[in-house]
Amino acid sequence: MNNIIETLKSYELWSNTGYDYLLAILIFVGTLIILKIFQVIILSKLQKLAKKTNTDFDDVIIEIFRRIKPPFYLLVALYLGIKALTFPDLVEKIIGVIFLIVVVYEVIQGIGRIIDFFTDKYKDKMNGTEKVSQSMLRAMKIVVKIILWAIGIILILGNLGLDVTSLIAGLGIGGIAVALALQNILEDLFSSFSIYIDKPFRIGDYIQAGSDGGTVEKIGMKTTRLRTLNGEELVISNKELTNARVQNFRRMEKRRDAFEIGVTYETPADKLESIPKIIEEIITSEKQLEFVRCKFKSFGDSALIFEAVYFVTDKDMDLFLNVKERVNFKIYKRFNEEKIEFAYPTQTVFVNK
Repeated sequence: MNNIIETLKSYELWSNTGYDYLLAILIFVGTLIILKIFQVIILSKLQKLAKKTNTDFDDVIIEIFRRIKPPFYLLVALYLGIKALTFPDLVEKIIGVIFLIVVVYEVIQGIGRIIDFFTDKYKDKMNGTEKVSQSMLRAMKIVVKIILWAIGIILILGNLGLDVTSLIAGLGIGGIAVALALQNILEDLFSSFSIYIDKPFRIGDYIQAGSDGGTVEKIGMKTTRLRTLNGEELVISNKELTNARVQNFRRMEKRRDAFEIGVTYETPADKLESIPKIIEEIITSEKQLEFVRCKFKSFGDSALIFEAVYFVTDKDMDLFLNVKERVNFKIYKRFNEEKIEFAYPTQTVFVNK
């Protein structure tokens, strides 16, 4: 055996001995066998174990490795085998760059599948509760993949011996120039991402932004479209929405109503004392209402003012208006029965003779 090794070492071709070539072949074949065992046996067992777990993420990771084509494993084995040989610097650099390009490609593809997994999970989670903006998801995936490819290209160029620092600086200056030129568009774009991630409102919500209000129909990359109560389509820039104070009425759990009643100064004291009890009885007689208070609030110019507060335990606007109407009718009828007079603005003139 030693004689064979010594004999191989005595032969030399292209700056490598026969022993070096033998070692390179052994590394190539051994790596190829190990990777094949990993792909066929180990991955199959891991896949069976992953199916028994509650999470799907491990299935995605295994699927990423299963989708790697045999030529990639062949290239890895070939690269490791070639590393045992001596080549000119230019050849080694070319081989290293080719290997790096293939690895970067596979890594980016794998990360892309992970991103697709999380976006699909998000869509499934939101199914039935909101309409997912497909354009927004696609835009976010495109932006992430562009960033990944930019990092990969910079790594490849760095291995080619280029001055990556000056390239990054140049890209930074160019990026600033582009950002300044597209400032308004980018502000709306990032505002749309902010709306999508933070979710101050969703499609189908009724919102009020300043003096404008309507039902959200579409959240786009630059604008959000609302359908007003009058039926018009209202288009508002995303930047304006993120800077405004937005009221989301769909997330309201219950509605509050506060109203005042004025009665005449001629109302007897015992009638005045009964008013809070009357109002409470009327409000509590309605199933959808929660009584809060009814108090003698103040002495007005031409009326004694009572304030009442209650909650409607449903956010539906039509229900709120219907219940409010019934309460008002009941108060009017009950006050007529009790001979309690509603006040209205009057003036009494006293003449001193």
